[in-house]
Amino acid sequence: MVEFSLWDIYRNLLLAARWTVALSLIAFVGGGLVGALLLVARLAKWPGAERTVGLYVQLFQGTPLLMQLFLAYFGIALLGVETSAWTAAAVALTLYTSAFLAEIWRGCVASIPRGQWEAAASLALGFGEQLRHVILPQALKIAVPPTVGFLVQVVKGTALASVIGFVELTKAGSMISNATFKPFVVFSAVALLYFALCFPISLWARGLERKLHAARR
Repeated sequence: MVEFSLWDIYRNLLLAARWTVALSLIAFVGGGLVGALLLVARLAKWPGAERTVGLYVQLFQGTPLLMQLFLAYFGIALLGVETSAWTAAAVALTLYTSAFLAEIWRGCVASIPRGQWEAAASLALGFGEQLRHVILPQALKIAVPPTVGFLVQVVKGTALASVIGFVELTKAGSMISNATFKPFVVFSAVALLYFALCFPISLWARGLERKLHAARR
């Protein structure tokens, strides 16, 4: 048995937490970009876009993230492309995040009164100009709190990447636990670090929501 002090455990977990943060940011930013494209395709009513995007959203919302990680890891390999746990985790979490963000943002846009679209159209604004100058500025104020709040789910979702060998916070905790035979101590430390990552984000989302409600009054 390897003797690890409490500081040794936390130090190694903090090093692994860097990859949890990095994967979360990649998934959130990448998912945001893909989600924005899906939203625009849906709003623009491109041929077949409504049904295709709807199916995409239902597929990723209706299947476990764990399964999506396995499919990404083994599916990319079937295409003849050499993949890694890092690549597969980034791809799977990006697609998963994009589906949820696209639906969150669709709901925010749908909450804008139809009269705003009609007013913008009466000014002879094109679809892109309507979105840019009239609809999105209003929808953005509504979308910020739930979007920030969803980041918490993304951070926690990175824990599942451990099953395909990606060494992030949970995987590191498992490895340290196997080496030290102190699972309660190690995973308590893992839980505290996840809390330290997620709690400030939750507070930020709540603060944004309160500001939004205050601005509407």
